[in-house]
Amino acid sequence: MDSEFEHQLQKLRDKIGSKTPHQQQHAAMLLAVEETITEQKAAVEPASYFAALLTLMEQQSGSGSNALSNAIIFLLSVVLPHVSASMLRAKFTTMMAVLSQSLDLASADVALLRSVISCLETVLLAQDASSWRQPIAQGTLRSLMQLSTDSKPKIRKRAQEAVSSLLSRPPPPTAIHPAAHIASRFVLEMLANAKADPQAAMHTLQLVKQTKMLWPADEFEGLCAALMQLPRLNTPYVATLAFQALETVFASAGESLDEDQFRDLLISVIDLKPNSSDSATSEAWFNIIQKGYIAYAQIGAEACFQSLPDLIDLVLPDIELGKSSTRDAATQCVWALIRECIPDSKLGSDGVQAIIKVLAGGLSYRYRGSWALVFLLIAALFQRLGKFAHPSMDAVAKEVANMRMEPEFQFKDEADAVLGAAIRAVGPQVFLEILPLNLDGSQSQDNVGRAWLLPLMKSHIRNAPLGYFVSTMLPLADKLSVQSQQFVSQNRELEAKIYNALSQQVWALLSGFCNVPVDILDSFTVGFAERLANEILEVPATRSAICGALQTLLTAVHALAHTESANGPITQQQALAAEMHLARFAPDYLAQLFNVFALSPGNGRGYLMDTITAFLAVITPGEVNATFAKVCAMLDQALKSHKPPTAAELTEQYLEAHPPPTAHTMTDLVIVMVPYLDTEHAQMLVRAAFVLANQ
Repeated sequence: MDSEFEHQLQKLRDKIGSKTPHQQQHAAMLLAVEETITEQKAAVEPASYFAALLTLMEQQSGSGSNALSNAIIFLLSVVLPHVSASMLRAKFTTMMAVLSQSLDLASADVALLRSVISCLETVLLAQDASSWRQPIAQGTLRSLMQLSTDSKPKIRKRAQEAVSSLLSRPPPPTAIHPAAHIASRFVLEMLANAKADPQAAMHTLQLVKQTKMLWPADEFEGLCAALMQLPRLNTPYVATLAFQALETVFASAGESLDEDQFRDLLISVIDLKPNSSDSATSEAWFNIIQKGYIAYAQIGAEACFQSLPDLIDLVLPDIELGKSSTRDAATQCVWALIRECIPDSKLGSDGVQAIIKVLAGGLSYRYRGSWALVFLLIAALFQRLGKFAHPSMDAVAKEVANMRMEPEFQFKDEADAVLGAAIRAVGPQVFLEILPLNLDGSQSQDNVGRAWLLPLMKSHIRNAPLGYFVSTMLPLADKLSVQSQQFVSQNRELEAKIYNALSQQVWALLSGFCNVPVDILDSFTVGFAERLANEILEVPATRSAICGALQTLLTAVHALAHTESANGPITQQQALAAEMHLARFAPDYLAQLFNVFALSPGNGRGYLMDTITAFLAVITPGEVNATFAKVCAMLDQALKSHKPPTAAELTEQYLEAHPPPTAHTMTDLVIVMVPYLDTEHAQMLVRAAFVLANQ
């Protein structure tokens, strides 16, 4: 007997001393059943409890003893979930006859009725399709559905849960439940009477809303038509529930309707669009439009796409006029339409131009209170279009940038998100053709300086050609640096600092260009590698940015080279070739990095160690061992002259300005190589450690 079942029984046994009569009755009945099982020397298992309780229930049938019947059925509701499905199928007719009688006799007893519903749910869930064709099963389902509209909340809630569970889990291998027709006819009957009995209609809608099932194809249109008539009753809560129920029903629409039927259904839903001031109903309507059009895109992608401009044009005013929750729901709806309903084959089509035109209208002053939401949608469109956003959305990007530069503009972060999405979509080269930086005094179509784009670009460049940085951005950084030096010579300190900062910001873009560029073999040349190595050695200001970029490049390429994935920007073979190419430069870089590491204060050289580790991961074991041997030799030499640091040399102020002792530096370098060593060279480290410990 499983522990969960035993735990439930023990909780019931403990109620024998309860002050509540029905709890005492339940415990006493359980103890009596267990005594019977013991006397009969039956196995102590759920099947034995089930057999004993069923016998007692048959004996009590017609006796009029409600208290005993209540206790037996309650215990059955506990035991049945642990009984095998085969046994429940074998005893189906007996169980249904007994429970159906109890369903009628105890209609006024809430607690008993809930137990009966639980028993019926468990028994019916175990049945196969043939059992569901029996009148007793179908009649029981109708009774449960009738209870799902009961005026008593606890009974209604439990019945709705049971019906939803049964209809959502058809017996294998059927996809549509054998009793689906019974359910749909009941729903149609209740909804047809909605005007006379709105309460029952609302309860029925709650049931439909929570029941995820495939509705019969021949009744699907009728069900949708009935649901769409309800908002016309001008009862807000009924209208909201009708849209929510329709949203659930739409989940199976693709299985039940063809493309033309689906289109007509969506047109009918669009005609029911509520007023923006009715927030609850509007939110439900937006949800069904969102789910409906996403489903429509699966069966009629072309027709769905062609309808998008008009639909977005219809919804966009709600982003301006509705309440906060309505604006959010409208935004979410349009966002989903952009993401899910524009086919890949249409990314550069005239239909997209129409969508862009509609969304660009949201940048007008009329929408000023909702610009944050409009920007969210424009960013989503950039992301969906990718490279096809150029030149279609060039004017939109310029407009957003111009708005962003207004001194009192309140949505700078949201505008930055749009421009960031544009950078990712079209790449930095095209983006800077649309919005030039204008930092170096060169002539362009506009003279607006856009230095503020540099920090933004840093966060959004990825998979861009490294060659563009080498050919365009690096000369720009050099030009800005030269200009800064000229200002220094002229004692124009402020201008010098500004241009130096701009040069550093251009260098900071290198990390983005090193985020898996597609042209590593062509652009990471000997000349470029030497330039980076010299910068690391000679220019502390750019050292951190360059090391971070190299670390990004090496780590990403190494990961792609040793992972089988079809989703990367380059293939595994390309990554392996790129890793071998970069490994050729590793010995020279490691030598430079070791030197800089040895001369750097201990608290500020963590990034150097990270870069060293990245290079060690791409070189061969033989090269690692050779490098390790050299470092060990330097460590051995350093240990011979090593003296423990004085108290003054251990102060925080001293450590921030001076490098650690050479022995400590060499030890750090040796330790970082350990994961890449073979056994022989690892033993060299152990010997060095003993020497250091003895000192």
